[in-house]
Amino acid sequence: MRSVRGMRIVSLVAVGGLTLGAAACGEAPEDNDNEGGSAAEKYTACMVTDVGGIDDRSFNASAWAGLQGAASENSSVDPKYVASTAEADYEPNLTQYVNQDCNFILAVGGLMGEATQKVAAANAGQQFGIVDAKIEATNAFPMQFDTAQAAFVAGYLAAGYSKAGKVGTYGGMKIPPVTIFMDGFADGVAHYNQVKGANVQVLGWDKASQNGSFTNDFVKQDEGKKVGDTLVAQGADVIMPVAGGAGLGTAAAAQAANGAYSVIWVDVDGCESAQQYCSTFLTTVVKNISDAVKDAVVKGANGETLASTPGYLGTLENNGVSIAPYHEFDSKVPAELKAEVEKVKADIIAGTIKVTSAAQPTVD
Repeated sequence: MRSVRGMRIVSLVAVGGLTLGAAACGEAPEDNDNEGGSAAEKYTACMVTDVGGIDDRSFNASAWAGLQGAASENSSVDPKYVASTAEADYEPNLTQYVNQDCNFILAVGGLMGEATQKVAAANAGQQFGIVDAKIEATNAFPMQFDTAQAAFVAGYLAAGYSKAGKVGTYGGMKIPPVTIFMDGFADGVAHYNQVKGANVQVLGWDKASQNGSFTNDFVKQDEGKKVGDTLVAQGADVIMPVAGGAGLGTAAAAQAANGAYSVIWVDVDGCESAQQYCSTFLTTVVKNISDAVKDAVVKGANGETLASTPGYLGTLENNGVSIAPYHEFDSKVPAELKAEVEKVKADIIAGTIKVTSAAQPTVD
C-alpha cells in the first residue's frame, strides 16, 4: 500500500522537523531573502498554527511539511510560521502576517474559522488559505477532507482485528473536523457487524446522539492518557484518538502495556510522525494536508488564482484521505481481513457503500 506519495510525505515531514529550530514559536520569523533571489521575487507563504504547534505530530506538522514541500518544488516560495499558544492568538497572528505583506496566509484548523473570516473580510486583496474549514470570505481557499471515508475503513479494520469485541475512540474537542472521524469509525464498525453478524461495540462515541469522550485539549498528553485508559478499562482493545498531540498519551500507554491494546492514529502516518510508538499503531487514518497545502501554495506562486469555490476536498478517490500501511502489524492482520478492508475501500470509492456524517464538508 505504500505509494510514491506516501514516501514524499515522509520526506516532507522530515524536512519540516529539521526546520523547526529555524522559526521562532510565538512570533513571526524575520523576512529573510532566499538564496540567489531578491525580496521582490519571493512568494511568502505564511502559516498560523493552531495551539498544537508544528511539532504536534498531526495536522499542524503536516501543514508545515506542505509549505516546506512547496518551497522545494518552487524556489521562489519562502515559508514561515507563527505558533498560536491560545485561541486568542489567532486573529493577531493572522493580522501580523497581513501587515508583513505575505503573499499567502494559511490558517490551520477548523477552530480558526471565525478569526480567519474576520481578518480575510477586512483584507479583500490578501490571499488566504484555511485547512479544515470553509468560510464566507471569497479570498480564502478552503482545504477540506472527507475523513469519514477513511475512518469508516479504519472502523471496519478495528472491528475485525479486535479480540475483545470492543473498540473505542475519543476526540480533542467536539468540532466537525474531529467528530467526522468518529462518525466514520463508528459506521465502519457497524458495517462490519452487519456483514459478519457480529456485535462489536464502539466505546467513546455515539453517532446518533453525537455525544462521546473528549479531552477538551489537543496538547496535554496526560488528558489523552486519562481518556484512553478509561476506554481500556471498559474493555476496548483498539483505540482511535482524534486529539492531536494529546493522543500521544494513549500511544505511550499502549506501548507500556506491551501489546495489550493497539492504537489507530490520525492525520499523519503515526509510524512516520511518531516513530517511537510505531509498535502500537495498527494503522493511521491519513488526512493528506501536506499535499493539499503544497499544491495550493505552488499554484499561488505560479500566479494562479485560488478561488474560495469549489476549493479542495480530499477523498479516498483522489487520495486526499487514506489508510496508512500496517507497518509492524502487517504480519498480525489476517490476509482475509486485509482483503475485506481493500474491498470496503473500493466500494466506498465506487459509491456502493455510502458514508455519511453530519460533519462532512462540501465544495458547494
